[in-house]
Amino acid sequence: MNPLLRLFYTARSLVYMLYLYLFIVIVACAGAPFAIFSRQAARRVARIWAEIEIFGARWICGIRIVVEGTEYIPTGPALVAVKHQSMLDTIVPFKLLDDPTVVAKYELTRLPFVGWYIRWAKLIPVDRGAHIRALKDMARRANAEVATGRQLVIFPEGTRRPVAAKPPAYKPGIALLYRELGVPCTPVALNTGYCWPAHGVTRTPGLVTIRFLPPIPPGLPREEFMHAMQTAIETATDALPPARPTKKRAAAPAVQTA
Repeated sequence: MNPLLRLFYTARSLVYMLYLYLFIVIVACAGAPFAIFSRQAARRVARIWAEIEIFGARWICGIRIVVEGTEYIPTGPALVAVKHQSMLDTIVPFKLLDDPTVVAKYELTRLPFVGWYIRWAKLIPVDRGAHIRALKDMARRANAEVATGRQLVIFPEGTRRPVAAKPPAYKPGIALLYRELGVPCTPVALNTGYCWPAHGVTRTPGLVTIRFLPPIPPGLPREEFMHAMQTAIETATDALPPARPTKKRAAAPAVQTA
């Protein structure tokens, strides 16, 4: 990439980072009087926040999103297993899903503003250093939330990984949740890492794809489920093309469906 162009992309990425964290604070403070008393209000506040952040990614960094497989987006109790390449992956579910809860790192609960909403929106923090005890607590909380009709979003790789990275063995927590919840699991492939890398500052413009895949029915044996889920995600992710440059169109939405 031309050094001057990379410098330009980095500069506007820094502007977007300021925008992103500024609106975390603004939305948290403005929405607190409502979210603190009602999970439904917390859900609406989270959706507003997601729309604001996606809007900023479109107009500051030139990142647009196309959503494929919309017929597979769950609307009732479900487990949603998402490929993880970017922070963008943690934002989009709050816009696309009806009532998501997310398995999040316990460390995030200690952050101001972010930690508040993890509690108010009844997301599910997990202490990865606590092993079996943490998994049991995660399953207990997940059962309670999914029983109310929510969709549980989990990133089975456990952390963000660069686009070209070899996929690791998926974490065992998702197999436990699949068994305990007894609901379908919807795999999700994506290529967000092309424009919003797992690590680093620079975001580059382009059209990224988030593809919902046919759900895996409940009740499969552990090994069969893990193989089916990982194969679906990795095969579909590998089939996605690199994020495409986009023409400048003033009316182009930040998120579109295919």
